[in-house]
Amino acid sequence: MSDKSIVHMDLDSFFVSVERLQNSALNNRPVIIGGLSDRGVVASCSYEARRYGVHSAMPMKQARLLCPDAIFIRGDSQRYSDYSHMVTEVIAETVPLYEKSSIDEFYIDMSGMERFFGNWKLSQELKERIKKETGLPISFGLSTNKTVSKVATGTAKPAGQKQVPQGEEKNFLSPLSVKAIPGVGTVTYQTLRQLGIQYIKTVQEMPRELLFKTLQKPGLEIWDKAQGIDQRPVIPYQERKSLSTERTFENDTIDVSKLKNLLSAMAENLAYQLRKGHKLTACVTVKIRYTDFNTYSMQAKIPYTSADHTLIAKTLELFDKLYQRRQLIRLVGVRYSHLVSGGLQIDLFEDSLEMLKLYEAMDIVRNRFGDSAIKRANGLDVKSIGRSDNPFDGNAPMLLANRRM
Repeated sequence: MSDKSIVHMDLDSFFVSVERLQNSALNNRPVIIGGLSDRGVVASCSYEARRYGVHSAMPMKQARLLCPDAIFIRGDSQRYSDYSHMVTEVIAETVPLYEKSSIDEFYIDMSGMERFFGNWKLSQELKERIKKETGLPISFGLSTNKTVSKVATGTAKPAGQKQVPQGEEKNFLSPLSVKAIPGVGTVTYQTLRQLGIQYIKTVQEMPRELLFKTLQKPGLEIWDKAQGIDQRPVIPYQERKSLSTERTFENDTIDVSKLKNLLSAMAENLAYQLRKGHKLTACVTVKIRYTDFNTYSMQAKIPYTSADHTLIAKTLELFDKLYQRRQLIRLVGVRYSHLVSGGLQIDLFEDSLEMLKLYEAMDIVRNRFGDSAIKRANGLDVKSIGRSDNPFDGNAPMLLANRRM
């Protein structure tokens, strides 16, 4: 039996809640946030809108059909990041060990604190303090591990709280849909339903090996979670401030075309690293070192994003402004800073559903076959002009047309 005490906290309809703090007229109204064109995507929606079938990542065109009377808002990623930071500060001042898993979601390890404070009472007090100091509603679940606590939070929403006592994990999970298991997405759910599995109880009763044969390693993880087993620790939160890469050439170059291709590849690779780490950046810096070792850099602030096309365009724009001496170049570099945690993979307030799906597909290929498995066309020739401290080597890349998606 586990003696762990893990709290999961999740801000309720976070983007919507922030907007309602700015405009009380949105209270108790169906609100949908995301890209406003028909090709846009829903980033968040209120519980009032969810009653009509609207949900995150849904095409905005479909959301308008389901809930035509909703209030549609483009959203402000900077404002959401600011409020997320406010909540993080409250948690950091209250507990000794916490993990920020996304812009609106936290895990807190209260193991060993029960004898001094009472973890249920302390969790309630933290919930109320967040509400008082930020104005944001938040729900939480308390149990012996991350999985059960996260599921408990889901059953407590909105603005609720749920404790699952030690030893009751399986009984709590048993009647819930398998969709409630963290990590069971649309495709996995459809596979489980084809096996006749609808409720967690069925998973609990079936042989572990059967899920492995069907889903391989993810099947084992799902089986363990269905039993209420999760040994993952709460990872101490440390906000990474920047992400960068540089390349020093074996032979100094003045080939602007190849320089831009390299910078595009570097910017694309770093953007993938952002998405892989669930990060967004608000500042791009380009660095140039000439053959005489004089070094120059230029940076620009941008709305928070992790989208290739936005970051590549800004990187090339900065290079054009920075490269004025027309001398041989010894080194180039790209850096993303002002990083924040964020579950959004791309800018859902601007980009289309087609673009979202394209990025997801690209990242699936990279996750499976390596960072260099798929590239834009102008990044394919980067190996011919030097060596990098973050090389884009490995499996043969697939060709991705160099177009604005």
